[in-house]
Parts: sequence; C-alpha cells; structure tokens
Amino acid sequence: MFVIIGIAVVFLSVVLGFLIAGGNLVLLIQISEFIVIGGAAIGSILISSPPVLLKKIVSQLPLLFKGHTSSKEEYVDMLKAFSTLFLTAQREGLLAIEKHIETPEKSDILSKSKKFMEDEVLRNFFCDTMKVMLAGSVPPHELENMMDAEIETYENENKPVSETLGRVGDSLPGLGIVAAVLGVIITMSSINQGAEAVGHHVAAALVGTFLGVLLSYGFVNPISANLHHITADKVQDLIIIKNFILAYVKGNPPFVAAEMARRTIFSDHRPTFQELENALRGKK
Repeated sequence: MFVIIGIAVVFLSVVLGFLIAGGNLVLLIQISEFIVIGGAAIGSILISSPPVLLKKIVSQLPLLFKGHTSSKEEYVDMLKAFSTLFLTAQREGLLAIEKHIETPEKSDILSKSKKFMEDEVLRNFFCDTMKVMLAGSVPPHELENMMDAEIETYENENKPVSETLGRVGDSLPGLGIVAAVLGVIITMSSINQGAEAVGHHVAAALVGTFLGVLLSYGFVNPISANLHHITADKVQDLIIIKNFILAYVKGNPPFVAAEMARRTIFSDHRPTFQELENALRGKK
C-alpha cells in the first residue's frame, strides 16, 4: 500500500512542480528517450543476471505491494502455536506431534497461526527441522549449525535480487546521459534548421538526463531498498523460529522457549512479556 502511495507522491510531485513552473507536459513525452534508457536498463539486467536470478526478481516484485511486516498479534499466534505443539510433545512424546509436522496444513495446532501457514519459507524451515528431531537424537549445537546454514543460504540466495536492482538504479543516471548525448548528436546534425528546431532537440536530449535521474533515485533504488528490507524481515523471522526450537531442544520448557524467541522480535512488533504470557495461558 505504502509503495503505491510513494510512487504516486514521487510522480505527482515532479509533474505538479513542472506544471507550476510553467512547463508543458508534452515536452516530457519523448518516446525515443524512454526506449534508449528503458531498453538499455533491461538489457543490462539480462547481461548481469542468470535465468534463476531473473525469475527471483520477477517473483519478488509483487511482494512490494503486499504487507511483509508482521503484526504483534501474528507473532503471538505463531509463538502460541509452537508452544502448544511442544507441550503436546512433552505430555505425549515426540511421535505424537509427527502428524502435525508431516501435514501442517491439516494440523489443528499449527493452522491457528495464519502467518506460519501462509509463509512457505517459515513453514518448511520449522517442519524440516522438526523432522530431523523426530528422526533421531541430534545434539543442540549440530541442530543450531544446520539451522544457521539454512538461514545463511536463504539470505545469500535472495540478497542478489535487491543488489541487482540497486546496481541498475545506480546505472540509470549514466544511461540518461547516454540518451542525452544521442540527443545532442541529433541536435548538432540539425543546427542549420534554425533556433526553434535546435531548442526542441536540446529539450528532448535533456529529458533523457531527467528521466535517468528520476527513475534511479525516485523509483528503482527505493524499490531495491524495499526488497532488501523484505529479505531482512524474513531472515529475522527464521531466527525467531530457530531460537524457539533451540531453546526447547536445550531442555527449556515451552514457555521459556517462547520468551527467548519473543526477545528476538523487532521492538516495533514485539509483544510484551505479559501479552505473551496471557496468550499462552489462554487469558485475554
């Protein structure tokens, strides 16, 4: 939602400022400049990115228009679901929770956490780790190493998406200069057509520089930064789950494990100790 608002604010601010200054919007519609800058930018992505990365870029762009930060209530629901699952394991043994791990979508415990069920990355991370626990005795330090390796792999796999778009954003002012230089070349070749024609070509050339700078600092680089935050938030969610599992494996009761996980939630969305305790005890 805020991405759409931000795009609208940038666009309207530039357009309104130009109109108030007495500009003519028709002068900004230079199709040739759009083709040069846009085509060169797309081409640079194709040159620098393998097919797998291109697919990731395309698949992650829609995430910009979805809320990727979790609410306090969603974290409480997830921690409560994990606590209930581990309490069941304590009372009935680890094998009692096998059906919940194998088919979490059918679990009457895990399905109560909407955040957990709708996020395939979090779901697979938790369930795959629990399957290892169910398969045999794994020392806590080995389990921690395994989870850290998966988190690091996820981060290394997704960071290139924002980094690639960031490099494209940084290159756009230069591509704008390329478009402007081409416009100057055209201007010089038509200098004998009079001042009016020369002025028109110069204006068209300057649109290229304007467009490159605007696309870079107004759109592409902010989009790159947003995708970076999306990856960072997902990594933090994985760390929260890791800390919960690890605390339980080390022999702590589910409530203590939930408290350890709670403290790794970013402060903006972290439930208080009392809020978590009330949720785990079924109090409102």
